[in-house]
Amino acid sequence: MPPVSTERDLRLDLFRGLALWLIFLDHIPSNAVSWITIRNYGFSDATEIFVFISGYTAAFVYGRAMREHGFIVSSARVLKRAWQIYVAHVFLFAIYLAEIAYVAHSFDNPLYTEEMGVLNFLRNPDVTILQALLLKFKPVNMDVLPLYIILLAGFSPILWLLLRRPSLGLFASAVLYALMWKFNWNIAAYPKGVWVFNPFAWQLLFVFGAWCALGGAQRLSRWINSPVTLALALAYLVFALSIAMTWYFPRLAVYVPHFVSDTIYPIDKTNLDVLRILHFCSLAVVAVWFVPRNWPGLKSAVFWPMIVCGQHSLETFCLGVFLSFAGHFIFTEVSNRIVMQVIVSALGIAIMVAVAWLISWYRSMERKGSGPRPPVAKPGFARGDA
Repeated sequence: MPPVSTERDLRLDLFRGLALWLIFLDHIPSNAVSWITIRNYGFSDATEIFVFISGYTAAFVYGRAMREHGFIVSSARVLKRAWQIYVAHVFLFAIYLAEIAYVAHSFDNPLYTEEMGVLNFLRNPDVTILQALLLKFKPVNMDVLPLYIILLAGFSPILWLLLRRPSLGLFASAVLYALMWKFNWNIAAYPKGVWVFNPFAWQLLFVFGAWCALGGAQRLSRWINSPVTLALALAYLVFALSIAMTWYFPRLAVYVPHFVSDTIYPIDKTNLDVLRILHFCSLAVVAVWFVPRNWPGLKSAVFWPMIVCGQHSLETFCLGVFLSFAGHFIFTEVSNRIVMQVIVSALGIAIMVAVAWLISWYRSMERKGSGPRPPVAKPGFARGDA
């Protein structure tokens, strides 16, 4: 088996926290502040960052458990985590529906229920609740957690393979991705359509993250640290930026050759288009170059807010979904001016940071109050949050 690192890379928390902030901003409709997010300047967005890091941390945590305690014990822990996320999803679903229904009723604006995808719930609550428990019915902005639940639920066998034959495990994931494209596999959604994030496609990025955590990153280091690779990554990011600008400035589209347009479109997010994967990988190469593992900024107070949110990603994500609708409500009922959008966006992030800090503080108080314990690693390294 390849060695499993015993020290967590603090960059994981930094970039997962950043991804959670970007997801929150993107989830607020008509939010001018969302123009700072990466989805406007290339093919991928914060979802790729979140899924990749989730796979990386899952392998980091449960790979070590599988080496030390075997397949059965580690699988039980993976399923326990999947169950915890499922419970959080159901709880968020109930709170989210209550929030939307209350606002729609109080302000006599049924458009809220239609915009947020809960109109069918109000018409057929009995059937819809059952479909929600089966992860088939998902209101707007609640697609990420069901994907994460499915990926974790089926993670143990692929983790077992990655620990023994990492290249074969990654190849198997790529084969499943290819078969998804050939046979158009996806999971049916309710009341119609399919999952917004196709698990058969997005598993590739999740498994790739796990593969990197189990030694793949070291094997790639020679290529990643090559100036040629950096140049290619930067060139691809410039290409993606050029194409993205044509979406907002149609006049620029005349400068894109027809054969390029015919080749790249459509850039499918549901099925994780290859162009999105390449864009994410290019961003990752640049990040590795300019944010090395021993970068002093990782211990500075400037980046602490992102890191603490990344360390408590589940709670932060759930809170972000709730706050994103609150922001939409304020824009609709109070003011939609740029100043208000900036205030709401900044306040939402501040609340997410405050809650993440409160959770971190509470857990530290629990450790202090429970008697002697074995030494723990530095903050951000010892947590088992996958």
